[in-house]
Amino acid sequence: MAIQAETPAPGVHELPIEACRAQLALILDSIDFDATGRERRFLSHVVEEALSGRGDRIKAYSIAVEVFGRGEAFDPQTDPIVRIEAGHLRRALERYYLTAGHTDPILITIPKGGYVPVFSVRSPFALEAPPLSVVSQKPTEFPARRMPLLLTALGAAALLVVAALVLVWSWTSVRPGAPVMPRVLVEKFDDLTGTPSGSAAAVGLKQEIVVQLSKFKDIAVMETPANGGEASLPRFVLSGSVNLAPDAFWLRMRLVNRADGSILWSESYSGGLRVADLVKAQADIASKVATSLAQAYGVIFQADAKLHVSNPPDDWAAYSCTLSFYEYKTTLDPITRSSVRTCLKNTVDHFPDYATAWGLLSLIYIDEYRYEIPADPASSAPALEFGLAAARKAVEADPLNVRGRQAEMLGLYFSKEVDAALSVGKQALAINPNDTNFMGEYGERLAVSGNWHEGCALLNEARERNPGALRTFEADLALCSYFSGDYQRAAMWLKRSAVPSNPIYHLIAAAVFGEAGNKIEAERERDWLVQNAPNLVKTVRQQVSMRLARSQDVEFVIRSLKKAGFDVAD
Repeated sequence: MAIQAETPAPGVHELPIEACRAQLALILDSIDFDATGRERRFLSHVVEEALSGRGDRIKAYSIAVEVFGRGEAFDPQTDPIVRIEAGHLRRALERYYLTAGHTDPILITIPKGGYVPVFSVRSPFALEAPPLSVVSQKPTEFPARRMPLLLTALGAAALLVVAALVLVWSWTSVRPGAPVMPRVLVEKFDDLTGTPSGSAAAVGLKQEIVVQLSKFKDIAVMETPANGGEASLPRFVLSGSVNLAPDAFWLRMRLVNRADGSILWSESYSGGLRVADLVKAQADIASKVATSLAQAYGVIFQADAKLHVSNPPDDWAAYSCTLSFYEYKTTLDPITRSSVRTCLKNTVDHFPDYATAWGLLSLIYIDEYRYEIPADPASSAPALEFGLAAARKAVEADPLNVRGRQAEMLGLYFSKEVDAALSVGKQALAINPNDTNFMGEYGERLAVSGNWHEGCALLNEARERNPGALRTFEADLALCSYFSGDYQRAAMWLKRSAVPSNPIYHLIAAAVFGEAGNKIEAERERDWLVQNAPNLVKTVRQQVSMRLARSQDVEFVIRSLKKAGFDVAD
């Protein structure tokens, strides 16, 4: 099937529908498409309606009801929400095509005065124009990004190749098979000065915070309350006020739990009013706010982890299951791991398009592979296979879901596809650089693959930005100090770790103390492993080789373990 191109290039009269869907996937998959979750749903909806031959149904009313969840009483004459969101979406598309999408062969636009998208082939001259000078963190590994000039020369038929490459990515990050997530209403920030400058600063700060919050896939960010009665109101409300001085601004913010009116979090920020200072301050503040509120172990997580719901509906039970995963990660307890696995399997049965649950289920399987150590290492292979399969499900459901990408990264790493794993990790960190949980995992992968300098720096940054939650990474920081030769600091990190029952923790400790010449401590760690993890002692070389990518790093650890009293064959 094909649709008529709005402005066909010479010799091109029709655009394949799958090529248009592929272009939509490129846009939604790009971190340079600066749009909120609602704006992304807006774009996905109108494009799919148009491609399915239902362009005549694309009206403000249908968008409000089917995309924004407005009730049937919605009146576009009194509620301008669709018109406002369409304006935001047009600007996001314009910026995308001026930056990351400057060589994309198909243009998707939404002309003013309506909401029906237009698909057109970009002229060869436009494709040759250089992009704007904008710093971008967009990963370059996607194969479709390397081919636009060639594809244009080949014509619209060749765009089907792009579709085949790109459609492995999900073309929307919100699926009907996923449960309802906690919602955060970001209210309009108050301008306490009543001036145009104050109003502009308030709008800019709010929009940047909305963008950064929206990168976390386990919350739903709202800018206007839904029309659905009391039950549809969000549980969390983020508000703020901006005040100006001659050369500076102050932003005061707070997050309120609407259920009981309690203030869960409040903070003040400041910055300069020169253009460069203001732009930098907006980005820095938005990053700090998103990290504090939305990440795993952040303010919203802490509030929900303490919330008891009697006879919970399926949505809450599914979300609560993801919370239990993060509780498990603070201890790595194998009994808890088993119960969380069961919970997550039930969750994906109920919600087959819930990307986060698939990602977390994958991580559980991968933890079984690396922490449950059998006498025969080959018998743990199915756990890794299950983990990779669940990771693929997560990425298929939502390619921008960082938990799914985290699972994919780990699965590839333990499958000895180290370069591919690090490539996925780089992409995922670019998707959401404020997710310190992922930052720590990616830092660990970089470090144990041999890039100790960069990996350990990321681990330290992750801990500094979220010091109360990532204590499982402190054993990795001990490993960083060990490989740098600072055994005293390595011992300090080991004492701070929250996973003293995990065998790998004791293996690292034995290597640290063995290399440092602390015989008593080294023998204590060896004895613990002999008693509690005899299979690890028998397969210690395989276990070390599984975790460290470079042979010289493996041999260094083996030599340290020999100093600790381990009998390891050469």
